[in-house]
Amino acid sequence: MFEYDFIQNAMIAGGIVAVVAGTVGYFLVLRGQTFAGHALSHVGFAGATGASLLGLSPMWGMTCVTLLGGLSMGMLGERLQGSDIAIGTVLSLALGLGMLFLHFFTSYATQATSLLFGNVLGVDTSTLWSLASLGTISLLLLAVIARPLVFASLQPELAEAKGVSLRLLSMLFLAIVALTTSVSIQIVGVLLVFTLMVGPAASAQKLTSRLGLGIALSVVLALFEVWAGITLAYFTDWPTSFWITALSAGIYLCAVLLMKCIRYTHRS
Repeated sequence: MFEYDFIQNAMIAGGIVAVVAGTVGYFLVLRGQTFAGHALSHVGFAGATGASLLGLSPMWGMTCVTLLGGLSMGMLGERLQGSDIAIGTVLSLALGLGMLFLHFFTSYATQATSLLFGNVLGVDTSTLWSLASLGTISLLLLAVIARPLVFASLQPELAEAKGVSLRLLSMLFLAIVALTTSVSIQIVGVLLVFTLMVGPAASAQKLTSRLGLGIALSVVLALFEVWAGITLAYFTDWPTSFWITALSAGIYLCAVLLMKCIRYTHRS
């Protein structure tokens, strides 16, 4: 199957997204902000459809609006964790706006479907460069704030007492999440971005409590889910997003069952 250019592009794009989503997603789960990450994907859909209505690039419209949404959510600081109702309202409104923009620009329907459900097999060379650029920026920014981010995530009161600005850190981190969300949408779509951002990270945190090992495991699992999903889609002709989602859910279930078996064995 590697004789085909579209498979090669899909594997490269999937690898880029898996590394970025697996790394950033680990911190997203660690901080308990998974719902905020899910909301950002819907904000991105509104940005993409709105940009298309104005004759602009859907991908960059999605990126800019998602980034703005991430910074706005980050201004809530640690209060974001208790704002599920407000975030859910924004999520629904963003999706509704996306559908409204789509109503006024019906020729965009095919591309909108790709945004909603992903189309990794349709990635071209220019999109690869865009994904690589956004992914590199996300990882570099995360590396810069990683140490204070871990400190603030595990001991927020002590971090604030030591002079760490929780609000600024939250804004920077959710800006990184916004960029990662824009990258992930290209692979699994708006409705399934939760799969790559949360699934591998949640499984990794079930299997180990060590930070470095957990991040590495999250990346490995994300890579496996994407590459195996593309391979299974090629041989079965089923949607790639379905396979990635199924693998993510299956691995998480296995991780939960494994840890329960280990605990039961230790008690016995």
